Amino acid sequence: MKAHALHGHLDALLLAVLERGALHGYAIIEALRARSEGSLDLPTGTIYPALRRLERAGHVISSWSTVNGRERRTYELTDSGRRALAGERAGWREFSATVGQFLGDTPATPA
Repeated sequence: MKAHALHGHLDALLLAVLERGALHGYAIIEALRARSEGSLDLPTGTIYPALRRLERAGHVISSWSTVNGRERRTYELTDSGRRALAGERAGWREFSATVGQFLGDTPATPA
Protein backbone atom coordinates (compact mmCIF):
# COMPACT_ATOMS: atom_id res chain seq x y z
CA MET A 1 0.00 0.00 0.00
CA LYS A 2 1.36 3.38 -0.98
CA ALA A 3 1.75 6.23 1.52
CA HIS A 4 -0.51 8.51 -0.56
CA ALA A 5 -3.36 6.00 -0.20
CA LEU A 6 -3.25 6.63 3.54
CA HIS A 7 -3.79 10.36 3.16
CA GLY A 8 -5.86 11.51 6.12
CA HIS A 9 -5.40 8.27 8.05
CA LEU A 10 -1.69 8.09 8.83
CA ASP A 11 -1.92 10.14 12.02
CA ALA A 12 -4.66 7.86 13.36
CA LEU A 13 -2.61 4.77 12.54
CA LEU A 14 0.41 6.18 14.36
CA LEU A 15 -1.69 7.07 17.40
CA ALA A 16 -3.14 3.54 17.42
CA VAL A 17 0.34 1.99 17.31
CA LEU A 18 1.50 4.19 20.19
CA GLU A 19 -1.59 3.31 22.21
CA ARG A 20 0.15 0.05 23.12
CA GLY A 21 3.14 1.89 24.57
CA ALA A 22 6.12 4.09 23.80
CA LEU A 23 8.20 3.14 20.76
CA HIS A 24 11.12 4.53 18.81
CA GLY A 25 10.63 5.45 15.17
CA TYR A 26 11.89 2.25 13.58
CA ALA A 27 9.79 0.16 15.99
CA ILE A 28 6.73 2.17 14.93
CA ILE A 29 7.47 1.36 11.29
CA GLU A 30 7.88 -2.31 12.19
CA ALA A 31 4.62 -2.31 14.19
CA LEU A 32 2.72 -0.85 11.23
CA ARG A 33 4.23 -3.49 8.96
CA ALA A 34 3.51 -6.35 11.37
CA ARG A 35 -0.07 -5.35 12.27
CA SER A 36 -0.91 -4.89 8.58
CA GLU A 37 0.76 -8.19 7.63
CA GLY A 38 3.16 -6.31 5.39
CA SER A 39 0.64 -4.07 3.62
CA LEU A 40 1.91 -0.94 5.36
CA ASP A 41 5.60 -0.78 4.55
CA LEU A 42 6.11 2.95 4.87
CA PRO A 43 9.40 4.82 4.47
CA THR A 44 10.93 6.87 7.25
CA GLY A 45 10.33 9.97 5.12
CA THR A 46 6.61 9.42 5.62
CA ILE A 47 6.64 8.43 9.29
CA TYR A 48 8.98 10.96 10.89
CA PRO A 49 7.28 14.11 9.53
CA ALA A 50 3.94 12.73 10.75
CA LEU A 51 5.40 12.04 14.20
CA ARG A 52 6.74 15.59 14.35
CA ARG A 53 3.31 16.91 13.33
CA LEU A 54 1.65 14.84 16.08
CA GLU A 55 4.20 16.13 18.57
CA ARG A 56 3.54 19.76 17.59
CA ALA A 57 -0.19 19.09 18.04
CA GLY A 58 0.48 17.75 21.56
CA HIS A 59 -0.73 14.23 20.73
CA VAL A 60 2.65 12.59 21.33
CA ILE A 61 5.73 13.47 23.32
CA SER A 62 9.22 12.32 22.52
CA SER A 63 12.36 11.75 24.48
CA TRP A 64 15.78 10.31 23.82
CA SER A 65 16.48 6.79 25.04
CA THR A 66 19.14 4.16 24.56
CA VAL A 67 17.95 1.03 22.75
CA ASN A 68 20.48 -1.76 22.24
CA GLY A 69 23.29 0.72 22.85
CA ARG A 70 21.96 3.23 20.32
CA GLU A 71 20.42 6.62 21.03
CA ARG A 72 16.89 6.79 19.64
CA ARG A 73 13.99 9.15 19.93
CA THR A 74 11.08 7.41 21.63
CA TYR A 75 7.50 8.56 21.09
CA GLU A 76 4.65 8.23 23.58
CA LEU A 77 0.94 9.00 23.39
CA THR A 78 -0.36 11.88 25.54
CA ASP A 79 -3.84 12.28 27.03
CA SER A 80 -4.61 14.62 24.13
CA GLY A 81 -3.45 11.88 21.76
CA ARG A 82 -5.75 9.35 23.41
CA ARG A 83 -8.70 11.72 22.97
CA ALA A 84 -7.70 12.35 19.35
CA LEU A 85 -7.49 8.60 18.74
CA ALA A 86 -10.97 8.09 20.21
CA GLY A 87 -12.28 10.78 17.85
CA GLU A 88 -10.50 9.20 14.88
CA ARG A 89 -12.01 5.81 15.71
CA ALA A 90 -15.52 7.26 15.92
CA GLY A 91 -15.02 9.05 12.61
CA TRP A 92 -13.65 5.88 11.02
CA ARG A 93 -16.65 3.81 12.14
CA GLU A 94 -19.04 6.36 10.65
CA PHE A 95 -17.05 6.67 7.42
CA SER A 96 -16.62 2.92 6.91
CA ALA A 97 -20.30 2.24 7.64
CA THR A 98 -21.36 4.84 5.09
CA VAL A 99 -18.94 3.71 2.39
CA GLY A 100 -19.78 0.08 3.18
CA GLN A 101 -23.37 0.78 2.13
CA PHE A 102 -22.02 1.31 -1.37
CA LEU A 103 -18.95 -0.91 -1.57
CA GLY A 104 -19.92 -3.76 0.76
CA ASP A 105 -20.33 -7.32 -0.45
CA THR A 106 -24.10 -7.37 -0.22
CA PRO A 107 -25.88 -5.41 -2.93
CA ALA A 108 -28.50 -2.97 -1.69
CA THR A 109 -32.09 -3.95 -2.39
CA PRO A 110 -33.94 -1.62 -4.73
CA ALA A 111 -36.55 0.63 -3.17
